[in-house]
Amino acid sequence: MTDTLTFALAQINPTVGDLAGNAAKIRDARQAARGLGADLVVYPELAVCGYPPEDLVLKPAFQDAVARTVEALTAETRDGGPAMLVGTPWVRDGRVYNAALLLDQGKIAASRFKYDLPNYGVFDEKRVFSAGEMPGPIDFRGVRLGVPICEDIWTPDVTECLVESGAEILVVPNGSPFETDKADERLNLAVARVNETGLPLIYVNQVGGQDELVFDGASFVLNGDKSLAVQAPSWAEALTLARFTRSGNAGWTCAKGDIVPPPQQLEAIYRALVVGLGDYVTKNRFPGVILGLSGGIDSALTAALAVDALGADKVRAVMMPSPYTSQESLDDAAACAKALGIRYDTIGIGPAMEAFAAMLKEQFAGSNEDITEENLQSRSRGLTLMALSNKFGHMVVSTGNKSEMSVGYATLYGDMCGGYAVLKDVYKTTVFELCRWRNAHKPAGLRGPAGAVMPERVITKPPTAELKPGQTDEASLGPYKILDDVLQCLIEREMPVAEIVARGHSEATVNRIWRMLDLAEYKRRQAPPGVKITRRAFGRDRRYPITNGFRAPR
Repeated sequence: MTDTLTFALAQINPTVGDLAGNAAKIRDARQAARGLGADLVVYPELAVCGYPPEDLVLKPAFQDAVARTVEALTAETRDGGPAMLVGTPWVRDGRVYNAALLLDQGKIAASRFKYDLPNYGVFDEKRVFSAGEMPGPIDFRGVRLGVPICEDIWTPDVTECLVESGAEILVVPNGSPFETDKADERLNLAVARVNETGLPLIYVNQVGGQDELVFDGASFVLNGDKSLAVQAPSWAEALTLARFTRSGNAGWTCAKGDIVPPPQQLEAIYRALVVGLGDYVTKNRFPGVILGLSGGIDSALTAALAVDALGADKVRAVMMPSPYTSQESLDDAAACAKALGIRYDTIGIGPAMEAFAAMLKEQFAGSNEDITEENLQSRSRGLTLMALSNKFGHMVVSTGNKSEMSVGYATLYGDMCGGYAVLKDVYKTTVFELCRWRNAHKPAGLRGPAGAVMPERVITKPPTAELKPGQTDEASLGPYKILDDVLQCLIEREMPVAEIVARGHSEATVNRIWRMLDLAEYKRRQAPPGVKITRRAFGRDRRYPITNGFRAPR
């Protein structure tokens, strides 16, 4: 039995399926922890395979490869260095579990399986994992460690069982995706579990991007009195020590360690978008990105995010003017590109518009110009970007935001073209806020320049797609402040019409927006993935049928 115990919180950025790369990160963290005198290195949930692995864990070949990786890591603990608590899929008696394995002295000294499998929002764990039994503590160096896994602390059942069976410290591996205000929610849940059990709690979360999800890290340690002892940084890999001592009947206490305050909301959202885009590009081995830079606010923000994520040398912008493109837009796009230091090309789509007009002249004879011709402009731009992507390998980043995606104010095979939609879950009003914030701030660690990265006019002028003379977005959609508030009520909160009207909106406006939201489902199904930042992003968070006979009341 010992009266001191040092944990190393290994906040790493795994890649789903990259077992060799993830194992290398696990080894590197262990080697660093050895030099710091750690007794046990704690890794995030499913660190061996990356989180979330989805149906990949059902493949027998993948299960075998995971087992071999764990066997190799286990053998390395014979060297007398720190033990490891690793998250991994684990097969037992023909069932696959979300497991935490204690690797120590060349053996799998203990295993615990996740009891409470989440099956809501982006989580489908009941689809691929079997639920474990209610866990008991693990004995490590004479100390009884309770190991609830992520969702196991979102209700009191598992921690109550652990404290009743003698646990002395709670150690929680997590794969908890970022959402706005999620850090406060996590901390409040952890405080509730500490309050109920009286035990200190170690919370280790992964960091990085995985498809549409981003993980902010922000691992922490709470003492039994609910005080914060350790806070790891957000949005970066880190190895953070938690030094515990036992004081008789008072139990275990973690000494005050590093505390890095989490960023405020706008910075957190901005960093989430940077990490999501950056990891999607690098983990999928694209040489860089290409985007249409229109002189508008969405493309300006997208370009800034891309430069901050990847560096200016990996970002290419293309202005594709039509006869309706204003000189202001040309000037603003060029100014954005210059401020960011990126390659900037101009390719006019006038010849494509003329070609389509000639091709379709006979078929369109006798009809007036309408949205069809507008969409041909957008599709000409999409075709141009995809051609450049095919030729040079850069991934197209689409620039549409959540407000547009919600109501179908986007063109299939046009501005929706792309491999990733970084603003997919960002409402237009938040786009404005992020642009103002980025012009005033340049967070440490980002690759872009300091200072303003777009002209003030990009933020202040009325947003427009410039598909016809005098067009503005708000003339079609109404004020974004109203649109976004109604959309958040309908999407994130599922509020009935009467409650939304009580917020000060007209019933006709609410029903109009609801109808547009419903009718655009078929477009959203064909949209590229994008970073989730809200409580309910389009895709796995919100699954509505395309063929849907239910309509908003009129």
